[in-house]
Amino acid sequence: MGVDQPLRLDEQLLLFMDQLEALEEKRLKLNSLIEEGWFSIAKARYSMGNKQVSALQYASEMEPLVYVETSALEGATAEFKCERKENKTEDLKNNTIEDIGAKETGLRRRINTKQKEVKEEEQETDPQVKTKAESPTLEHRDPLKWFGILVPQNLKQAQSAFKEVITLSAEIATLQSAILATRKEMQAQTKEKQEKTEKTQPEMKKE
Repeated sequence: MGVDQPLRLDEQLLLFMDQLEALEEKRLKLNSLIEEGWFSIAKARYSMGNKQVSALQYASEMEPLVYVETSALEGATAEFKCERKENKTEDLKNNTIEDIGAKETGLRRRINTKQKEVKEEEQETDPQVKTKAESPTLEHRDPLKWFGILVPQNLKQAQSAFKEVITLSAEIATLQSAILATRKEMQAQTKEKQEKTEKTQPEMKKE
């Protein structure tokens, strides 16, 4: 047992150093992406004008497109994951277009005088047709649409950079949690080693 404890302490120390190195790399990348994002926004403001890329263009109602999920792991660590709603929105839009397209072909065969009434009834009863009226709101969830339809490439690059910043921030938070757990375990093992050393020293003096 006396040999196993120093080995475990050395392994924890090596793991701790690797985690710190990975954290430093991720932080450097994070700072680089933030600088890149703000620089791209500055370029977009130069080409479009300061008033065209500002808080004045924000939507009156905003809904988050990214959620952070937290889960507890072994060893008193936490894991942070980013979940985006963009993929779910695209799937909903595609399914809605397919369903409505099939229904509209059937409605065209009906009498013109009753066509409008039938559409209104289906919109009230069929939840899938209701999503047709909601689809414009789904399309305008993209923050780039706030600044116009044809936005410059610099603004798209800024959005891409800040999206990666969100994902990287979750990875850094997870890594920091692991580092704190590793340091806490190292401190406990070091304290245990010191206590054993203090107990053995008086015995050696007596001999």
